[in-house]
Amino acid sequence: MSQQIKTFISPQEYLRLERQSEHKSEYLNGEIFAMTGASRKHNLITINISSSLHSQLTGRPGEVYAVDMRVKVRATGLYTYPDVAVVCGEPLFEDVFVDTLLNPTVLIEVLSQSTERYDRIAKSSYCRTIDSLAEHLLVAQDEVRLERYVKQSNGQWSLIEYATRDEIAQLDSIDCSLKLSEIYDKIVLDPNHRAAG
Repeated sequence: MSQQIKTFISPQEYLRLERQSEHKSEYLNGEIFAMTGASRKHNLITINISSSLHSQLTGRPGEVYAVDMRVKVRATGLYTYPDVAVVCGEPLFEDVFVDTLLNPTVLIEVLSQSTERYDRIAKSSYCRTIDSLAEHLLVAQDEVRLERYVKQSNGQWSLIEYATRDEIAQLDSIDCSLKLSEIYDKIVLDPNHRAAG
């Protein structure tokens, strides 16, 4: 029986390949992981969030990147694409290509059934090692639910949950707010859906 030999890909080779590719991939520990396409709900929620934050930051310091801005987690070497990234102050990039952000202030992931476990456990724990990161949001697409993780002064993360359309999540690190009614605008949810416990 033959064994498939895994080839180690250097970060430099990953970036070279990624910049030529039509499809996005993430990278960790010498391996490249292809990303799947997003659903209609996922796309709408991502646009709703990024539009709201962009509007609130107009004329103020801070930039919002949706979908295609790669983020590097220096502590782990992970290259990833959050659904929305916000940086306050001067954005720092890995190199002259200005396509890999190093200092996000807020990262937002819209959870999908196929990637929720990874986004919630591995990716979240990696991203929370970014020194500049102050808030990390996980947003459900099959129910009204936003989990807001906020970094405390001791480096620990506290969780605040929102579960109704009339709630507003205040993002203190960027002085913005997200109304859940706006996040879920045009999203029709299955009333029989129950979150897996």
